[in-house]
Amino acid sequence: MASNYHFATVSPLLFVLLLFTSSSMAALVQQQPLVLKYHNGLLLKGTVTVNLIWYGKFTPAQRSVIVDFLQSLNSPATPRPSVSSWWKTTENYKGGSGSSAVVVGKQFLDENYSLGKSLKNSHIVYLAAKGGHSGGAVNVVLTANDVAVDGFCRSRCGSHGSTRGPARFAYAWVGNSETQCPGYCAWPFHQPVYGPQTPPLVPPNGNVGVDGMVINLATVLAGTVTNPFNNGYFQGPATAPLEAVSACTGVFGSGAYPGYAGRVLTEKTTGASYNAHGVKGRKYLLPAMWDPRTSQCSTLV
Repeated sequence: MASNYHFATVSPLLFVLLLFTSSSMAALVQQQPLVLKYHNGLLLKGTVTVNLIWYGKFTPAQRSVIVDFLQSLNSPATPRPSVSSWWKTTENYKGGSGSSAVVVGKQFLDENYSLGKSLKNSHIVYLAAKGGHSGGAVNVVLTANDVAVDGFCRSRCGSHGSTRGPARFAYAWVGNSETQCPGYCAWPFHQPVYGPQTPPLVPPNGNVGVDGMVINLATVLAGTVTNPFNNGYFQGPATAPLEAVSACTGVFGSGAYPGYAGRVLTEKTTGASYNAHGVKGRKYLLPAMWDPRTSQCSTLV
């Protein structure tokens, strides 16, 4: 099965350090206009079904954190700032009418590691195909904390792409970094691998790996709906693009700078950090998203 890969390098800390190392701290408080060019391609609009392929062992509690996040994307009844208000920014991307209404579709459990514990990109596409070939769907592969994937923890924490041909479909992958590289893929919930050694934030759902997965899932999902087939919104080369959220990596609240996620909200009883309310009383920490109206990275708080 032929496929396109557009890798989303979603290591929050490393990117922001590379981006701002040569800048003065004074310059950091003044955002410079950032332009993601629209390449006149198709975006995913309307109802988008997200099918989940769980590869490896996830507890029911871990799965519920991620499913609840996806269900929160279109739940305006939750208090603000909300996951749905974060997702609403995708309305501002042209190429369709309105934002994508995300619906959780089929879920597949592969707890026996049918392809082993060391996966290549071709394995990800094979697993993603279990979700079907619908043009209005995104098939998301989620790998457990004991599964190695090419490039994981070295150059990426998640990615998205699409297959070619008349039966093409969009897919994404995110790994659980808890035991492999939490300082790389689960920052700011773990001491960073690089740069200033700021204290880690307390994850809002009590799980460093899964709360880190939510950040990376948010990143690749926003990239998928705004650049599903490599001709939507992005900056730079199509093989390594900066997209809706990856262009804003490392920013979670206002005043962010290298090693500091920005000003976020704190849960009084647990001390957990968050910036978005979700369904069932959930709280999440979501990355900034580029807003085409302002040409800047928009934060919820």
